[in-house]
Amino acid sequence: MKTSIYAAMLLFVVISLVSCAPSLKVTSDYDKNVSFQNYKTFAIYHNDTIKSSISSLNQDRIINAVKAQMTQKGYTESSTPDVWVNTTAILKDMKSVSANTNYYGYGGYYRPYAYGGGFGASSTTTYDVQHYKDGSIIVDVIDANTKKLVWQGIGNKEIDKPSKDPDAAIGEAMGKIMESFPNAGVAMKPAK
Repeated sequence: MKTSIYAAMLLFVVISLVSCAPSLKVTSDYDKNVSFQNYKTFAIYHNDTIKSSISSLNQDRIINAVKAQMTQKGYTESSTPDVWVNTTAILKDMKSVSANTNYYGYGGYYRPYAYGGGFGASSTTTYDVQHYKDGSIIVDVIDANTKKLVWQGIGNKEIDKPSKDPDAAIGEAMGKIMESFPNAGVAMKPAK
């Protein structure tokens, strides 16, 4: 039961990752000592923990989006790849708390302090607690020979509701996440 609830929550993360507002925050990093122009082939790394934490529908959507991005960048899928591509989805329950204090009574320039020791002044503080989900998709590219991470892209978003078209949403998110990954046979450009 817990596994199916967890899988449903991760399904919600992946589908919602690129729905309406707020926007997807993307970061990437790479090993500056690696020669990316030597990479021309790729394979998807299949991780059993991902299979148990994401619905098979969204797992297929993510894998297809990664394959489409790699192919679009000129890489060829191979059984003996130059790089392995691994994806991970993470969902966290988050909480945001804000406070607002209203002061009533005396005080002039010295509010919230009242003249005469505070007589005749009062204040009320209200707290607003908002619960939300924070979702991330992480794409790791690993050198097949050295087994070292050479590039990583992360897409993170506060999730408010599911997407109406998860295929397009996941494809768009993966495009943004992998935007800075170099084309096949091309050297990595320095970060701006």
